[in-house]
Amino acid sequence: MDNIEEEIAAQNGNLEESSSAKDGSICGYESLHHLLSVNLKPHLYKEVSRLLIGLNCGKPLELIALPESAKALSSKHDFDLQAFSFDADKELVREPRVVRVGLIQNSVALPTTAPLLDQKRAIFQKLKPIIDSAGASGVNILCLQEAWMMPFAFCTREKRWCEFAEPVDGESTQFLQEYARKYNMVIINPILERDVNHGETLWNTAIIIGNRGNIIGKHRKNHIPRVGDFNESTYYMEGNTGHPVFETAYGKIAVNICYGRHHPLNWLAFGLNGAEIVFNPSATVGELSEPMWPIEARNAAIANSYFVGSINRVGTETFPNPFTSGDGKPQHADFGHFYGSSHFSAPDASCTPSLSRYKDGLLISDMDLNLCRQLKDKWGFRMTARYELYADMLARYLKPDFEPQVISDPLLHKKSL
Repeated sequence: MDNIEEEIAAQNGNLEESSSAKDGSICGYESLHHLLSVNLKPHLYKEVSRLLIGLNCGKPLELIALPESAKALSSKHDFDLQAFSFDADKELVREPRVVRVGLIQNSVALPTTAPLLDQKRAIFQKLKPIIDSAGASGVNILCLQEAWMMPFAFCTREKRWCEFAEPVDGESTQFLQEYARKYNMVIINPILERDVNHGETLWNTAIIIGNRGNIIGKHRKNHIPRVGDFNESTYYMEGNTGHPVFETAYGKIAVNICYGRHHPLNWLAFGLNGAEIVFNPSATVGELSEPMWPIEARNAAIANSYFVGSINRVGTETFPNPFTSGDGKPQHADFGHFYGSSHFSAPDASCTPSLSRYKDGLLISDMDLNLCRQLKDKWGFRMTARYELYADMLARYLKPDFEPQVISDPLLHKKSL
């Protein structure tokens, strides 16, 4: 090899070595965007950024200036704080409809061996300054991560973790209702729900708390994974709430919980019901899904002409008893690293840089909801869709005697002379 090739090989070797570190970073950097911004010359990073995260109304996303009190909380409690603005074109008939939205990602606060109530209340304490930072920043709608009030124990198959379950109006909801009233903020509260009216059945549920502290409604997770460690049907099954859209003081919102992001028709249904922002509170690890993470929500935002907020927890959660996945791997005591990387996606294909891959964080975005209709008008996806064809296909597919519409080449199976 010549000198240049040797230098590149040496650099790649160093990167490979550092990327295997267990701190959750990417070669020592908090996120892919951070890595690129530090290592590329400004004009190169600008072009790479244009291709990676797109342009909003033809220009890069603008940073939002946050109050010093919010930044002070971020510094004191060591959580990532970022804020960006999505614009829409000015209209002659409608005024801008700007709403400020926040996403919180966090790790657990105590080891999973600690008493359950101590674990839950330690997470409450950990989130207080992050929620206060959102409130100080004027956030209108705030979404927490999937099952934020507990470790993500649903793949251990141990029933002891069911003790974290709460009724809809339980401890976690009451905790967040105070903040909703204090900051005039809508809060999405994803919990492990115990349905006391139906035999104490468990559900993976998101509760929508109104800006006056009232409970607007709930949505239960539509799709339950059965892949690798994530075999959650030990605890709860597919939800029974359909695809509700909640009309709040700040816009029409919906919640597509975790594994539902892999199902395009799930995203579609929320759009057909009129959602303007769809939140995707999740818990997923790098080995399983990281290459998919920046793609699926962004594609959903484009295809359905709404905003998407994607939230993933951070850290590695180690459990007292090793478990197996049923995929041939040896037993282990953790699922891997939850890689954070929460972000927003817009209907015009632009998206924010993501939060840290290993730190707690608050991501804030101003979004003009007028952009949803503007992109519907531009691309005409609703107008040009062929729902009658899809409906007919699905109706036929559900019948036991369904046969795929396959037309074979008549010469395909004939022997040549």
